[in-house]
Amino acid sequence: MTTATSRPRTEFDAASSDIDGPANDESRVTRLLYGSPAQPRWARPGLWLLLAATAVLYLWGLSRSGWANDFYAAAVQAGTQSWKALLFGSLDAGNAITVDKPPASLWVMGLSGRLFGFSSFSMLLPQALMGVASVGLLYGAVRRWNGPAAGLLAGVVLALTPVAALMFRFNNPDALLVLLLVAAAYCTVRATENGSGRWLAPAGVAVGFGFLTKMLQAFLVLPAFGLVFLVAAPISLWHRIGKLLGSVVALVVSGGWFVVLVSLWPSDSRPFIGGSTNNSLLDLALGYNGLGRVLGGSGNGGGGGGGGTAFGGSTGITRLFGASMGTEISWLLPAALIGLAAGLWFTRRSPRVGRGRAALLLWGGWLFVTGIVFSFMQGTIHPYYTVALAPAIAALVGITVVEMWRGKQSMLTRLVLGVMSVTTGVWNFVLLDRTPDWYPALRWIVLIGSIVVAAIVVFGAHRLGRFTAVVAIAGMLFGLAGQTAYAIQTAATPHTGSIPTSGPVTDGGFGGGPGAGGTGAGSPATGGTGAAEPGAGGPGAGGPGGGGPGAGGSGEMPGKTSDTETTDRAGNHDDGGPGSSVSNNNTALQELLKNTNGRWAAATIGAHTAGSLELATGTSIMAIGGFTGSDNSPTLAQFQQYVANGDIKYFIADDAQGHGPDHESEGSSSEITAWVKANFTATTVGGSTIYNLSQLR
Repeated sequence: MTTATSRPRTEFDAASSDIDGPANDESRVTRLLYGSPAQPRWARPGLWLLLAATAVLYLWGLSRSGWANDFYAAAVQAGTQSWKALLFGSLDAGNAITVDKPPASLWVMGLSGRLFGFSSFSMLLPQALMGVASVGLLYGAVRRWNGPAAGLLAGVVLALTPVAALMFRFNNPDALLVLLLVAAAYCTVRATENGSGRWLAPAGVAVGFGFLTKMLQAFLVLPAFGLVFLVAAPISLWHRIGKLLGSVVALVVSGGWFVVLVSLWPSDSRPFIGGSTNNSLLDLALGYNGLGRVLGGSGNGGGGGGGGTAFGGSTGITRLFGASMGTEISWLLPAALIGLAAGLWFTRRSPRVGRGRAALLLWGGWLFVTGIVFSFMQGTIHPYYTVALAPAIAALVGITVVEMWRGKQSMLTRLVLGVMSVTTGVWNFVLLDRTPDWYPALRWIVLIGSIVVAAIVVFGAHRLGRFTAVVAIAGMLFGLAGQTAYAIQTAATPHTGSIPTSGPVTDGGFGGGPGAGGTGAGSPATGGTGAAEPGAGGPGAGGPGGGGPGAGGSGEMPGKTSDTETTDRAGNHDDGGPGSSVSNNNTALQELLKNTNGRWAAATIGAHTAGSLELATGTSIMAIGGFTGSDNSPTLAQFQQYVANGDIKYFIADDAQGHGPDHESEGSSSEITAWVKANFTATTVGGSTIYNLSQLR
């Protein structure tokens, strides 16, 4: 990075020496522990220590969250019982309907369950290991162009980001998405070094499988990846364009094969694609999970500020700093933005292939595009989505802090470092003040410490002598203290429900101040009561994360109507997670279903009861209409045929109501419910109303 000094900052490019350099006389064990002579001897041990610490943070007490998100857990269980369910991501082993996401993350968790036996730990283990792998890959990507110090700092920041500590211990698809995007970034770095198509194609493959994880969200990094290769690869323009087109082909093939498979597979022998309007994966990708998320509509609700903090808060440039998302991701976001702006200025005269500017374009482009989309999208968005920003923020902080520190002989770079430190201290004070009763002294320690470090850096960093390392370590400690405390608290706290958030439990919700969305305190898997947080909807609250037994609490302020409940009852397809129902804790009903054979032990409207009963009984439960009960599957005629064939034993009426004005005219839930009530006799089992579908009136 070129600074105000007269000496060129050649270290920025020279730092990219390959750790896998030529062999020497050292033993293989020594090279494994310390790397090649081209890097400092502390670099490889530092990496091992980082990965070990990350593993402890993400793996310790991993099962305390039980099934985490019941919606995805039920699908994982189904995948351990049926290969077809695993392939398509079915919510039930009878293959009635899929979850409303593509199945890649379920493949990984389902295979783990088949290998180790289905349990909370076997389901969440791949998620935690994905976190460790993401940290390691981020280190590798940053180290290649900016050196091991920047790589280690980037890895530490990612590992200690609160939303990362949350999602790498949870069973939502975001863990796999982050791993694939970081892997794609690493491949892009390798490809850009020498214009290699052999590395650029795997980047496309990784993003393609990202599409099979969370659809169009995976594509938000493509502008940055394409730009950095197009600008900085040391080959001719036409060769750059040609290899980019080749990577696009790899992306289309790796992400499109499953779309083709679903399209060609006879629809009557596979599950309905949940969340779609026409049983099409492409419709799901472009509609509800695609443009509907950005523009609103297509089954999306709660965005644009209409759904409260559980749905991202109000749209706008400050959304990432607000009550909903601020404590998830923004601890070092101001510092990253300041460092990015300064770095682009310092590298403005770099040669086209300069790696300093290329690194800033890569990670800065990732942050800018994804951050802008998250800030202004009108459809469904939840605070935990911001984990997709964590690698970019971590990389920018690692790169810019280390590069500015290398140039500390310049007053200008010291001023930038000082501003980054003070801004971090002030903003961390604001974030910590949102939970004022939780370690109240911490915010003052961070604020004062950051200001003191900034003053020392600005006025004396260039002549500290042997105290240089002390100041550098102090700066990192004060800069990371707030988010580290939140990350540790997050890892130590059980999370259940569909809208988990990081940080300490407060009266205003779980993590991050008044009105933040929250989780329940227990789950059926752990034997907890699942009681909602204060102010959450009571038993029977229909939305994901709604209060009541076995559900994640909405985390609203006392006396405030649950945003989660209101929005879901208004028809929003949320990102998974059955809500509460009296059936979920009905042991008599569970025993009845456990002793029931057939393709489906029972059917009920929506996933609110189905997922929890599947996990409690190990049987297959049909979720009529998918997550909210509003999908047009099965039709009344199909349901009648299932009953005639003896495929469904019972109908559970507790949640027999369709949700969602967007699909009410299309869904068949009300028709099926009316037909069952007109033709079968209701009985009560442990407080739940059920109909025996083998006995007509």
